[in-house]
Amino acid sequence: MNPAVTAVTDRIIQRSRDSRARYLSLLEREREAWTGRPSLGCANLAHAYAGTPEDREAMKAGGGMNIGIVTAYNDMLSAHAVYYRYPELMKLWAREVGATAQVAGGVPAMCDGVTQGYPGMELSLFSRDTIALATAVALSHATFEGALLLGICDKIVPGLLMGALRFGHLPMLLVPGGPMPSGLPNKAKAAVRERYATGECGREELLEAEIAAYHSPGTCTFFGTANTNQMMMEVMGLHIPGAAFVNPNTKLRQELTRAAVHRVAALGWRGANYRPLGACVDERAIVNAAVGLLATGGSTNHLLHVPAIARAAGIVIDWEDFDRLSGAVPLIARVYPNGAADVNAFEEAGGMPFVIRELIASGHLHGDIVTAGGDTLAEAARKPALDADALVWRDPGASGDETILRPAATPFSPDGGMRILQGNIGRACIKVSAVERDRWIVEAPARVFDDQLAVLEAFKRGELERDVVVVVRYQGPRANGMPELHKLTPPLGVLQNKGFRVALVTDGRMSGASGKVPCAIHLSPEALGGGAIGLIRDGDLIRLDAVSGTLDALVDPAEWAARTQAPAPPPADGFGRELFGMFRGLADEAEKGASAILAGAGL
Repeated sequence: MNPAVTAVTDRIIQRSRDSRARYLSLLEREREAWTGRPSLGCANLAHAYAGTPEDREAMKAGGGMNIGIVTAYNDMLSAHAVYYRYPELMKLWAREVGATAQVAGGVPAMCDGVTQGYPGMELSLFSRDTIALATAVALSHATFEGALLLGICDKIVPGLLMGALRFGHLPMLLVPGGPMPSGLPNKAKAAVRERYATGECGREELLEAEIAAYHSPGTCTFFGTANTNQMMMEVMGLHIPGAAFVNPNTKLRQELTRAAVHRVAALGWRGANYRPLGACVDERAIVNAAVGLLATGGSTNHLLHVPAIARAAGIVIDWEDFDRLSGAVPLIARVYPNGAADVNAFEEAGGMPFVIRELIASGHLHGDIVTAGGDTLAEAARKPALDADALVWRDPGASGDETILRPAATPFSPDGGMRILQGNIGRACIKVSAVERDRWIVEAPARVFDDQLAVLEAFKRGELERDVVVVVRYQGPRANGMPELHKLTPPLGVLQNKGFRVALVTDGRMSGASGKVPCAIHLSPEALGGGAIGLIRDGDLIRLDAVSGTLDALVDPAEWAARTQAPAPPPADGFGRELFGMFRGLADEAEKGASAILAGAGL
């Protein structure tokens, strides 16, 4: 193993020793105390079996596994629209191996692409906690010996795992649906957005460009949070190997889903190959998730999601761990927004099997983790294919396009492009893998805002036509639910294209699709509650230095110490935001995952 990866893994194991022991003890107690269908009362069983009379006799006999399906299906999310008929097919495939399957429950699944820049986006991060709670409700019936989790997009996969890991004594797999075929290239789409931001094109042209990019069922094709989720499930061994980026509505996709049903049945409750989810998601698997994120230039949102998933399994990972790993993990993929290619081109060039093979060989991935999708992670280094309708796996061979994928020995960059920034403003993270190196240091006067719409209005008035550090505060989890500020990407990109030195500093989030503008995000402590970002005033000179890892307001220390916090805007209501007040009140800081339910549970 790479020494830095080993050192970080050991650091996490030591830090998590007590919490992980408590978690494993919980799993042991849950397995021993699990009532199971044979122990349930007759009325309880009758209720459980009433909705599936075609499987009732098999369920009564109790000879096979009953698999719970937790689904995030809706047809407003293109990625999840493909799940419409999955449950009925899964029931058929379960019967092929002497098992049964039932839809245990549904979880909400919102689309950040729809809510970006609007009030609904303030529900987005806490939809993850809601999904975790809904997953726990779905699995609470004690009638399942395993589960299949149907989810893909931004908060859905982390939420499913956070809830499912509290039932970690059960074997489970994540089941993806695959990306839509390629449409309008992402760079062309971004160019139209920037033209619209400057008034060079109208709404009709913008809408046509967006529809040409997002055009059919399946995951969006850029390497944002949704596709980073899929990458992460592969390197953690929680998919059928190679399942992440196979297009929907293909024979190969169908056979991979069928294999997932058969695989969970084979991990059975009573069998010698019993592999509970909680044993699969250990410290090494969490490190694999972080390494995969860095090696592929994935979404910054996972600096929130990986710590939250880890906490649900009794594991503690912090941003220092990511920072240390980033210095040792090579960047071997260039996928938009960190390159021109989309995930379909990435898959064609070798995809996740190539990435996993390279990173195991270079000692950056733990190849010895307990996997749910196969016997070893090395199986995920093979590419699925059909041979006379039979599912087979083959070595991915050399990269099909070295502008997209490179061997670990000759990477695009020797490090993973994530940095931790620290200074008198607080502690933040920055993704520099898509930022030109001459933009890694920005020193400019601040312009301070309390919401992103005010930034857009100032841009339209021409007030930002200069070197500027845009500071957007009161965007943290406790203030307004930490919405993504992706609508700032086009105007800030326009300013940068004009030659200005531009950066963003915020206690909020940026989208997994953000890229070329340097952004210090997830700033902690957040403004609400006294974070130093609330002390910044218009005109203060701000220095963001991703080379040295610093973030400072260059203000006289005596004046800085004498300042008082800027007043917080009142909590917004409408769009259901008032219903999430409990989540905002309980949420902890970004570095711990910004979760209310984990904080409330004392995890």
